[in-house]
Amino acid sequence: MELPPIGEAERTPLVMALFAIIDALRSRVQALEETVQKLRDEIAILKDQKPKPKIGPSQLEKPKPKPRGDGEKRPGSEKRSKKAAPLLEPEEIVILCPDAPAGSISKGYESYDVQELVISGKLTRYLRERIQMPDGQTLLAPLPADVIPGGHFGPILIAYILSQHHQCNVTQPLLLEQLLEWGIEISAGQLSRILTEGKDMFHQEKADILKAGREVSPYIGVDDTGARHDGKNGYCTAICNELFAYFESTDSKSRVNFLKVLRGDCQGYVISDIALAYLQKQKMPQEWLEKLSAGPSHFVGDQAWQAYLSELGLAERLVKTATEGALLGVLIELGVSPDLAVLSDGAQQFEMFVHASCWVHIERPLARIIPYNEAHREAIEQVRQQIWDLYKDLKVYREKPDPTAKAALEARFDTIATQPTIYTTSIGQVLKEMRDYRADLLLVLERPEVPLHNNGTESDIRCYVKTRKISGSTRSDDGRRCRDTFTSLKKTCRKLGVSFWAFLVDRIEGLKRIPPLPDLIRQKASEAASPAPVQAMSA
Repeated sequence: MELPPIGEAERTPLVMALFAIIDALRSRVQALEETVQKLRDEIAILKDQKPKPKIGPSQLEKPKPKPRGDGEKRPGSEKRSKKAAPLLEPEEIVILCPDAPAGSISKGYESYDVQELVISGKLTRYLRERIQMPDGQTLLAPLPADVIPGGHFGPILIAYILSQHHQCNVTQPLLLEQLLEWGIEISAGQLSRILTEGKDMFHQEKADILKAGREVSPYIGVDDTGARHDGKNGYCTAICNELFAYFESTDSKSRVNFLKVLRGDCQGYVISDIALAYLQKQKMPQEWLEKLSAGPSHFVGDQAWQAYLSELGLAERLVKTATEGALLGVLIELGVSPDLAVLSDGAQQFEMFVHASCWVHIERPLARIIPYNEAHREAIEQVRQQIWDLYKDLKVYREKPDPTAKAALEARFDTIATQPTIYTTSIGQVLKEMRDYRADLLLVLERPEVPLHNNGTESDIRCYVKTRKISGSTRSDDGRRCRDTFTSLKKTCRKLGVSFWAFLVDRIEGLKRIPPLPDLIRQKASEAASPAPVQAMSA
């Protein structure tokens, strides 16, 4: 429906109020039409019919890519150096002619590299001598040091299984089929045990990664995604930045759950001044604040904490808030800075410490609005352009902070977020959300180290989503824990520039040539914090 144009003289308060009502009704009708179409599609599927097809936009209407300049390469076409060949074996000399004519002179050799992969199964049988002592006891020769105690599979084979499953997303049935074709005698149960049992060393390193990340990081990016387990819906929380990645699967998502994940393997609760300040900010009644502050301050384990709350007779609606405060208290006691920036997509369970919001998510609802007419479309594009122009200037500020530009950037934000619009239901809601999250969106002006978006966290959690789509849900608690652990270790290795394959072989063989990942995190953070050496200028 096309509404007639409304002149400035006709824009009375009554007319504008009626226009707002029409805008709201249009939005409701649009939402109802989408719901009706979804229900029609579901009914068609139940009747073994085809739902309404989704026809994408024409590829011919896509804008042509900008022409590249002289010498400019296509993005992603950069080649790695081949001068250092880590797989180089002893060189093999190829002679052109053994009986060269008299007077021929050799001009050296021209190198030509050929890479090959050798795949084969290998069985080593150790004949262990057994002797009987004079007193009747028997002694058995020990196995070589490189043989894993209690196992009949070598470290390279175990590392390969872990790498294929957790890095390449090869499912267990396909991996079992592949190993059997190569002549490896292994059962489905043995393969499952290799993937899930005896991984305490890896679990501990994952826990230490979180501790190191909390200790040295000025900010963390957080996000969550679905993670079914044992036939039930669950969630995986990701805590990441440029130094590390940590994944933890749980049965629910909430602020309490997020704080527990950030707490790691610690099981404590602490009622401290910071915890009480948080409870006061959450408007907990004064009588309960006095009771919580008058009692013990440290608790170990969920049972001890819940028993204390039951003893106090705390109202059920306040238990969650009190638990959030106690978890915040133990995190501060563990060394987490109260000024830790938490970057998220705006989900309320992550609004803790110093919260920062993603600019991409705050603008995204504008891109999803279906315009009613040309004027509506122009209004949407105008606001989007204003947001992205400000975003670009904030990126420039983040790369090179200029205190004199802060006031101008804040004023531009306020101008965008407070501009009047007759489309109060569509555009107005986005602008209101920008006003509500003003401090979160402009945190970069005070903390330039915090990114403007959480694309990095979403990129990290994408590998988890890929695994979920391929393998479905986990069945055992050990399987879920190993999925979280090896996903964390794999992503952290990639961020630190460590080969995940080399890491697995090093840990399984016990070589300890690769330093612990938490130490590498602290080292990299220290190098990033220290100023670059100033080179002396030549005369």
